[in-house]
Order: sequence, then structure tokens, then C-alpha cells
Amino acid sequence: MAFKQQHEVFNLTKSFPKEEQYSLTSQIRRSSRSVCANLSEAFGKRRYSAHLISKLTDADAENYETETWLDIAKDCEYVEEQDILKIRDLNTQIGKLIYYMIQNVSKFSHEG
Repeated sequence: MAFKQQHEVFNLTKSFPKEEQYSLTSQIRRSSRSVCANLSEAFGKRRYSAHLISKLTDADAENYETETWLDIAKDCEYVEEQDILKIRDLNTQIGKLIYYMIQNVSKFSHEG
């Protein structure tokens, strides 16, 4: 889901104004890609629960950041709400899954 979200964000931001290339466009792309990267790192650090939770927390924070950038893009009138519904839905689902993983870390960690 996180990979799909970053792909959707990439496609959405292709239409952003050129003056946003090094600010909003870059920021939202980076945060959405960071969700994926942090989840990958979490998997790699699943040996210890604390490391796993740390990276999951980072992924969650980046997911929230992506949501904020979507709000800003909408407020700047670069997108309409219907254009970002799919991304918002993915964002919500990702957040719920990360929360579940953090609350049930023993199911995902190899510690013990």
C-alpha cells in the first residue's frame, strides 16, 4: 500500500506548477517515499522490538506528513478533493496498519 501511495503521489504531482518543484512537489514525494523506506528498514530491524517500533514510528510520522502535504496542495488549489481521495484512503489504511503493527509488535518481531 505504501508503494502504491508513493506512486499515486508521484503521478499527482506531475501537474503541480513549476515553481513548486523544489518545495511542495519535492516534499510530498519525499515523505510518501519515506513511508516505504521506513517500512523496509523496520522489516530489516525486526530482530529487536525496540528497533522495529522505532522505524514503524518513523513510517507513521512520514505518513502523517504526506497527509499534511496533501492538505496544503488542496489549499493551494493544485488539486481537488476528488483527485486525492484514493491517496487519502491509502494514507488512512497505511496509518491503521502501522498502528496495528506497533500495538502488536511481538507478531512481527523475531526477538525472543
